Amino acid sequence: MDNIRPIRTEADYEWALAEVAPYFDREPEPGSPESDRFLVLVDLISAYEEKHYPMPDPDPIDMIRHVMEQKGYAQKDFADLLGSKSRASEILKRKRPLTMNQAYKLNREWGVPAEALIRPYHTGDAA
Repeated sequence: MDNIRPIRTEADYEWALAEVAPYFDREPEPGSPESDRFLVLVDLISAYEEKHYPMPDPDPIDMIRHVMEQKGYAQKDFADLLGSKSRASEILKRKRPLTMNQAYKLNREWGVPAEALIRPYHTGDAA
């Protein structure tokens, strides 16, 4: 794997991004040396980003919205899961907190990670 090196600096990071960019336009054949190089570069970039640009954990409402977006669910789907339109609306508007039973349903039926649903978060008039 030609010239692959650890990413220690921002310059190394920029180099790795430039090296990996062409692979997104022209995907390498799985199992090929180019594919292996691509995967190693992506792992190095990911490790550097996790250390230097950590993403804050989403609060439960942000996580629910993310899952809804990813799975193509609408607020109606959330209401169907909870059995109440008004309850779904209040939760998404942060006017009412999730109950453990609702968190359990979200975990079991939609696959939302339980640890993301039990984090404390702000409810009230602010949205």
